[in-house]
Amino acid sequence: MRHICLIMDTKRPTAREAIIAAAFEVLSRNPGAKLSDIAERAGVGRATLHRYFASRDDLIQALAMTAVEEMDEAAEVAMKDARSYSEALKAIVSAFIPLGDRYSFLMREPLEESTALAEEFERQAEETRQLIEKTKKEGLFDPAVPTDWLVQAFDHLLYAGWESVRTGQTTPRQAADLAWRTLTHGLKA
Repeated sequence: MRHICLIMDTKRPTAREAIIAAAFEVLSRNPGAKLSDIAERAGVGRATLHRYFASRDDLIQALAMTAVEEMDEAAEVAMKDARSYSEALKAIVSAFIPLGDRYSFLMREPLEESTALAEEFERQAEETRQLIEKTKKEGLFDPAVPTDWLVQAFDHLLYAGWESVRTGQTTPRQAADLAWRTLTHGLKA
């Protein structure tokens, strides 16, 4: 009898990956948490944490870059089966709202100092502008409304959705629906 041996990917996270995962978890619950709290949650010593991240700012920069990468991936997955740009934008709202638990604390961090992050934020904003321009051509938005206004509204509605979920006022699905409704129809009855 022939035995088939399946090799399962049981790769343990590296210390760096464990620190980043722990930092998201700890800081999303307590944005003022100490690095020692993060090291403890990651199962590493403070010296190990400092070997990867010399300071809290370095760790926050790494978390922000990870968030950018994960949001890019979420947007790509969300848009995959969309039949229109408008449908793609709606799918992105639904994909991004649940990420708020993980990322919303970053909105209160000073991230302007990193050139690499600034470039990534600008790239994401430009991609959002382009997508909104395409939805305007489809008739989703009034062409007279400036695209930059719509980009700002989109960003702020995502944040409002994140906060609504964080405070327990809505579920991620409800927040995504409300953000989409507000973006596309306003607040009229």
